[in-house]
Amino acid sequence: MSEQTTTSAPSAGGLDRFFTLSERGSDPRTEGIAGVTTFLAMAYIVFVNPLILSDAGMDPGAVFVATCLAAALGTLIMGLWANLPIAQAPGMGLNAFFAYTVVLGFGIAWETALAATFVSGVLFLILAVTGVRGAIIQAIPHQLKMAVGAGIGLFIAFIGLKNAGVVVADEATTVGLGDLTVDTTLLSIFGLLAIALFLMRGLKGAVFYGIVATAVMGLLVGLLDTPDAIVSAPPSLAPTLGAAFGAMPELFAPELLIVVGTMLFVDFFDTAGTLIAVTNQAGLLDEEGRLPGGTRPLVSDAVATMGGAALGTSTTTSYIESAAGVGAGGRTGLSSVVTAGLFLLTIFFSPLLTVVTAPVTAAALIIVGVMMARGLKDIEWDQMEVAIPAFVTVVAMPLTYSIATGIAMGLFLFPLLMVFRGKAKEVHPIMYVLAVLFLVFFAFLAE
Repeated sequence: MSEQTTTSAPSAGGLDRFFTLSERGSDPRTEGIAGVTTFLAMAYIVFVNPLILSDAGMDPGAVFVATCLAAALGTLIMGLWANLPIAQAPGMGLNAFFAYTVVLGFGIAWETALAATFVSGVLFLILAVTGVRGAIIQAIPHQLKMAVGAGIGLFIAFIGLKNAGVVVADEATTVGLGDLTVDTTLLSIFGLLAIALFLMRGLKGAVFYGIVATAVMGLLVGLLDTPDAIVSAPPSLAPTLGAAFGAMPELFAPELLIVVGTMLFVDFFDTAGTLIAVTNQAGLLDEEGRLPGGTRPLVSDAVATMGGAALGTSTTTSYIESAAGVGAGGRTGLSSVVTAGLFLLTIFFSPLLTVVTAPVTAAALIIVGVMMARGLKDIEWDQMEVAIPAFVTVVAMPLTYSIATGIAMGLFLFPLLMVFRGKAKEVHPIMYVLAVLFLVFFAFLAE
């Protein structure tokens, strides 16, 4: 499919022409329903993201606004410029990496982490417009990409279990089973069962509705305080707005090279996988499997990351939940415009942050982890040169509490084991370069 050239805003009577509705077999009503469906499927992020980034010391109200604005910005660009039914928002996994690995693990200020996020977006933009992305995608084996996604899923699920009180610290065994009779733990378990039920019933937006059901239950049994209001003026964005730019001089620290590289790596492959999966479901890939719109989808994602970092949130990326909207009939960027509008409206619902607490969102983290672990089925477990680095990647993330460490261990082991296997020539040269870089990373951690 050829790249769309029209970039001016459509008039009320030009929707069909601007978004090629008829060409793609859609209409405004269908696109509207699809946009709402996508929003409901991913709306949980506006409450989960502030909770995660607040652990890094960031103001939750400002992060809430930044999350909504970054999602609206990225989704609007994807809709109006790339004309795709794909929504964007700060990504799960990348926000956990930001908070728990970069800030809490490496001891890097959150302002500097935002600066690293912005730079990773700039690099992504360069890769997108120069075509270098193709070489990088081919260099890293598909099975290791799947392992990275699954490992992040386990890491997120571990955080969810910890927030629920199901997993607790234990001096004898490092971790242990918490007290399942604690009220907040029971509330999280209720949320897990609610989301699981909604998913098995095929309900669009199951995670979002599960969070709502858990919050309502918490209010009914008195575990949560009733908010003073439902709608209010948005919180101030001042605590995070532009903080990334003031921290740019700090980016010359050696450990931040790994931080930027990891952000770029995860966003790069997560975006590529999501774009291919969703556009394929929508029947928009051409005969050779290429994305519609040329480089526009990837450029849209990169710009959204830069905008989100400037506003004050972690990496913004394309959401696989967009598939829910495609399943409802979305085929064009008009559905994304609808989704973006709903994210903007959400800014006025900040009082609900006092209700959507860690026990309420714990189940959502666990379920998202389950969804991300699906990639494990694509790993050839009988091929040890692949299975070992893939397994180490997956288990190292939750056990070391670091996404970066898991990626580093897996991508270091793979070329080494391929050499042991006598398959050194089958490894792309870029992988050897990455192995050396990660060896330096481990040396840094040992200091």
